Amino acid sequence: MQIKIYTIPIPGGEALTEEMNLFLRTKKVLDMTEHIVNHERSTHWCFCIKYLDNSPSTGERQKVDYREILDKETFNRFSRLREIRKKIAQEEAVPPYAIFTDAELAELAKLEVLNPAEMRGVKGIGEKKMALVPRPVNNASVWRGIFFAQLGVRRAKCGTF
Repeated sequence: MQIKIYTIPIPGGEALTEEMNLFLRTKKVLDMTEHIVNHERSTHWCFCIKYLDNSPSTGERQKVDYREILDKETFNRFSRLREIRKKIAQEEAVPPYAIFTDAELAELAKLEVLNPAEMRGVKGIGEKKMALVPRPVNNASVWRGIFFAQLGVRRAKCGTF
């Protein structure tokens, strides 16, 4: 728990009031007390706010809008990868993030060439996830076919992959 105190003058505290309102919208407020204080020449509100910080450091993750951070073409590949991941996750009865996380898919979408060496270079993709890549899906397709054919990404010549 943390504490934040705002002292807002009456009149003329509009900017501080807006700042406090923005703060309140972004935090989980546990308690708030307010008092009006009269001094000889001024009057102001005093707010004491007890809150929990909603930052990712408290165990919560911040949602990323990949549409904002990826260019249009890369975002389109990212979206198709998510659709493919969802279908495979349903067929394999696992959560989608067990296949690849959104962060991993975003990095894969940025690659010009999808091959095992490039894919292993993406943070979070190791041998365990690479073992998923050539595994048959739907008894007819394999990851490499899905990635190369459906994404329109140039296929690298690479032995068994």
